[in-house]
Amino acid sequence: MAVTFDLFGTLVAVDRPDDPASAVGAELRERGVAVPDGWPAAYAERHVDAPEGAEVPLPAHVAAALRFRGVDVPNNAARRAVVAAFDPTVRTRRGAADAVAAAAERGDVGLLSNCSVPELVSRTLIRSALERSAFDAVVTSVGCGWRKPHAKAFETVARRLDATPESLVHVGDDEGTDGGIASLGGTFVDVSERDLDTVATRLRQGESLGGAASCR
Repeated sequence: MAVTFDLFGTLVAVDRPDDPASAVGAELRERGVAVPDGWPAAYAERHVDAPEGAEVPLPAHVAAALRFRGVDVPNNAARRAVVAAFDPTVRTRRGAADAVAAAAERGDVGLLSNCSVPELVSRTLIRSALERSAFDAVVTSVGCGWRKPHAKAFETVARRLDATPESLVHVGDDEGTDGGIASLGGTFVDVSERDLDTVATRLRQGESLGGAASCR
C-alpha cells in the first residue's frame, strides 16, 4: 500500500505573508528592482496563460507582472524575492512524524504538495520535525507542473512510488484539492475529520483508512 501526504495544513502549519504582494514588493526593492505604482493590482492580475490545473511558478508570475508594467527584472531577482518573501516559520502538527512513520511500515510513502514557490517545500521540511528521508518521493506542483486536484499531480507521485493512482491513500486537509484522488479510484483521508494520531494507530493496526468518517 502506498500512502501520500499533503504538506501544508496537514503535516505542518506555516506563517504566510498577510499581504503577499507587499511582501514580494519589499523583497524586490531590496534587490534593486523599481516596483511600479499599482503593484498590488498588477500582482493580483493573471499574466501567464496556462492550461487549467497547471501550476504557474510564482517567480514567473511576478516577472510577468513587472514586465507588464514596463519593469525589467535582472539577475533572477524575481525568484530570489519570492523565495525570501515566503521564507517559512514552521510548526509540525501533532502526530505528523508518527503518521508518516506508520505509513512507512505499510509501504512506500510520498509527499504531494501544491506550492508555487520554489524551495519552499524543501525549506519547510528542513525546519520541521519531519525527515526528508522519510519520504520515498516528494512531488510539488511547481516541480511537476500540475496542481491537485488535477489527475496528473496524483499520477506523478504514483509513478514515482511505482504505484497506481487507484492504489493510493492520500492524507490531506482539503477535499477540493486532496480529495481529487477519489476521482482516480484512490482513497482520500481527511485530517479535519480524523486526526493524525488516529491515522497512525489505524495504519499500525492494519485497518482500512477508508469509510464515511475519513473518505469523502
